[in-house]
Amino acid sequence: MKIMYCILPAILLSTYACRQPTKEIVKSLDLYLPEDLEVTLWAESPLFYNPTNMDVDIKGRIWITEAVDYRNFRNDSTRHLHHAQGDRVMILEDRDGDGRADTSKVFVQDRDLIAPVGIAVIGNKVVVSCSPNLIVYTDENGDDRADKKEIFLKGFGGLDHDHALHALFAGPDGNWYFNTGNAGPHVVTDKSGWTLRSGSIYTGGSPYNTKNNGNMKSDDSCVYVGGLALRIQPDGKGLKVLGHNFRNSYEVIPDSYGNLWQNDNDDEVIACRTTWLMEGGNAGYFSSDGTRTWQGDHRLGQEAFTAHWHQDDPGVMPAGDRSGSGAPTGIVVNESEALGKDYLGMLLSADAGRNVIFGYHPSLQQSGYNLGKRQDLISSVLNADSNYVWHDSAHNNKRESWFRPSDVTIGTDGAIYIADWFDPVVGAHLMNDSVGYGRIYRITPKNKKLSAPAIDINTTEGQIAALKSPAINVRNQGFEKLKAQGAAAVPHVQALLKDKNPYIRARAVWLLAQLNIKLVEGLLKDPDVQLSATAYRALRQSGTDLLPYAKAMANDTSAFIRREVIISLRDSSYEKTKPLLLELIKHYDGEDRWYLEALGASLKGHESDIYPEIVKIYGEGKTPSAWNRKMVSLAWRLHPPEAIPALAQRAGDTLLSIKERQAAMTALGFMNTKPAAEAMLALSKGSMQEIAETATYWLAFRQSNDWVDLLDWKELDLNPYYERKLAKMKLKKQTIMDKRQPFDERKFRAQQMAMDTVGGQLLIGMAEAKTIPEDLLPVIEEKIFLNTDPTIRMQAGKYFKQPGSDRSYSIPDMLQLKPDAANGKTVFTTRCGSCHKLGDKGNSIGPDLTGIGKKFDKTELLDAIVNPSAGIVFGYESWLVNTSDGETLFGFLLSENKRSIVIKDVSGQKHVVDKKKISAQKKQEKSLMPDPFSNNLTEKDISDVVGFLKSI
Repeated sequence: MKIMYCILPAILLSTYACRQPTKEIVKSLDLYLPEDLEVTLWAESPLFYNPTNMDVDIKGRIWITEAVDYRNFRNDSTRHLHHAQGDRVMILEDRDGDGRADTSKVFVQDRDLIAPVGIAVIGNKVVVSCSPNLIVYTDENGDDRADKKEIFLKGFGGLDHDHALHALFAGPDGNWYFNTGNAGPHVVTDKSGWTLRSGSIYTGGSPYNTKNNGNMKSDDSCVYVGGLALRIQPDGKGLKVLGHNFRNSYEVIPDSYGNLWQNDNDDEVIACRTTWLMEGGNAGYFSSDGTRTWQGDHRLGQEAFTAHWHQDDPGVMPAGDRSGSGAPTGIVVNESEALGKDYLGMLLSADAGRNVIFGYHPSLQQSGYNLGKRQDLISSVLNADSNYVWHDSAHNNKRESWFRPSDVTIGTDGAIYIADWFDPVVGAHLMNDSVGYGRIYRITPKNKKLSAPAIDINTTEGQIAALKSPAINVRNQGFEKLKAQGAAAVPHVQALLKDKNPYIRARAVWLLAQLNIKLVEGLLKDPDVQLSATAYRALRQSGTDLLPYAKAMANDTSAFIRREVIISLRDSSYEKTKPLLLELIKHYDGEDRWYLEALGASLKGHESDIYPEIVKIYGEGKTPSAWNRKMVSLAWRLHPPEAIPALAQRAGDTLLSIKERQAAMTALGFMNTKPAAEAMLALSKGSMQEIAETATYWLAFRQSNDWVDLLDWKELDLNPYYERKLAKMKLKKQTIMDKRQPFDERKFRAQQMAMDTVGGQLLIGMAEAKTIPEDLLPVIEEKIFLNTDPTIRMQAGKYFKQPGSDRSYSIPDMLQLKPDAANGKTVFTTRCGSCHKLGDKGNSIGPDLTGIGKKFDKTELLDAIVNPSAGIVFGYESWLVNTSDGETLFGFLLSENKRSIVIKDVSGQKHVVDKKKISAQKKQEKSLMPDPFSNNLTEKDISDVVGFLKSI
């Protein structure tokens, strides 16, 4: 695609000092987008500040939630713009139609608004997402001021936290859809009394997010984990989970077919993704009960992205497009042709970390969606996976990475609007722009004026116009008004079934399902698969008996529609639906993961009953080793106890490939029965090394969670080397503590411990407990900083004195150095690669740094190296654990349940610790990443490493 090179005018910023603004000039920002589009600056500060989310009302005005008071616990409010009365909701308007906002007004300012990150304007109600509350403000007299405030829902975790409540949208069915991130626990009761409970092992990010746990059951007896996609009726009843186990999906948005779309992110630079969300989908960030991080479940030989989203686990949905490094934010589907036919149906995904709005053209594939090739719709930088070319050799000297799109939406005029947070950093809960600056951009076709239409919502014509609007929440006003007309509205809505825009046809289907069911029944066999599926979804929500429709559609030629039928049967009586489910199983092609996961969800709790029937269909008369792909994958996904003998046989069959045998072991590993554990134990004693190692991994892994009571773990020596080393170091510890022993003997043993990895851990534990004999401190200080383990040396810096440790590094001075990327590569390989991966090289002890140079600018990268503890990535916080039997461990907390925790030390070794034996468990304030002094880095070395990271 060709590119238009757009240079926006220089922009004036206000810098706050003693609350008196001064002016400074910021260089022009270069933006890249397709040649048939143009971008203009629609609004900027001081009309608003720090935009986190936006919506469009029926007048075409843009509403903004501000986050001026974001992270005041970390950001000094005397040095940053601060609103003592709370954050605000602003209304921006282009009154003269010149394509730029000329007025702004405050709709509401509220002390309950602390960095809100979601807004929906639905008629005269404004729904603001700000954990712990979903708040509805009502403008009762039309003066653009909030007259009434209602706490619509409460109990969400994540006060002043990004991983919290996000934006709400009115769906095409009239219900409200919204989502929340994984900063739980979320304990929320709807207005009918139904209670949602969701949690995980995740804590941190704010001083309020200190206690959370997984394995919480909601009132439907289901265990939901982490971030959630939710639906609720406008009256506050009928709260329903539509997807879970996200990390921090910023928005989950419905399109007019009823599909849900979302993006999700992690601080791991490899892990961002954009997906279609199948109803009931488990996104796979944590273990299925939320008690373990992905690192805790990382299996032998697994590629990091696969492990990160548990893609090899039964019960997890496909990860979608792997967008890599970044920080995804707002998302929307462009359902308008205002920009041209090429942009109709484009899924737009904002990524503040990548300084870009990605574009996708999803299409049906098997029973789900393929997002197609990702493209940069608009960006301030040319990403590595882009085909764009540089237009300016001096571009790197400009603030291109300050473009931080926090949201993207479609206006009533059909233009694309982008909210720009405009900040040098993203992630780690930081905000470096002290003035609270922000922008809104507007994308339109080149040389074509788009205008917001005047809509009279009190007329049928105006209601139809609202229903056809490109703006998602404006459509709801037309929907509700037409629905209230009843039969009188049917001819007008029915006429929309012939509209050339397929999304408008879909909206008509949803409304007709609540006005005239017969008209919708006739669409079940429409040749347009997506319209047919929409008809089925709409009838499902109409309250009529679903089973006749399900029977009619169970043999449809479209796998997408059959999967939709499977999902719809999930909450129905199994006795009534079993014959239909068996029919649907017969259509499974053996490869379609969406279809397989739909079957697994609908058969939950009935796996043992259905399994013999499946064997009759696909496996009868065949040995397990001769099973076809259909039978193999169904046994893997359902893994009932009855399948243990067959799976054990496949795992032990040397004629099968390693991959097939390991898949059988995975199924065994997900069975929480003693026979499954015993079968794995037998495989661990086999003669084939790779299979035995995998089986040993499963045993070591499961001893701390699902299999804790199934085997006698004391008889199994799963880590003999570590245990022997620990025993030796404990003897040395006894010697140094015994002052009756000669000093030279105690000194010698202390030196041995200080130079040993396990011994060094014990000494640090003793230092934390303040039990090291004073006469041995100089001896230990002399040797412990020579320990070969860099993390031992780094942890030692907290407790022991090191010569020259008061040395400082100057980031301004390093910015002036000319980096040598070649030397930076050498330094990275020798000093950093032992813990971090870059591409396919290095280790996965710390976060993967592939693409980190695209996410952060030079200053932020220097700061991350010089001050590694300033922003610690979740999952990489260090913990120090002392046990009552004298063991000391420090590393990453991977898992925690009522009985045990799992710590991964810096060598990658996992340790299961019985909670009854823990004498002290403390999260460390500092990162496990060594500071540059401990890593023997000079300022030139650091500059060179940053130069290398920015060059790739």
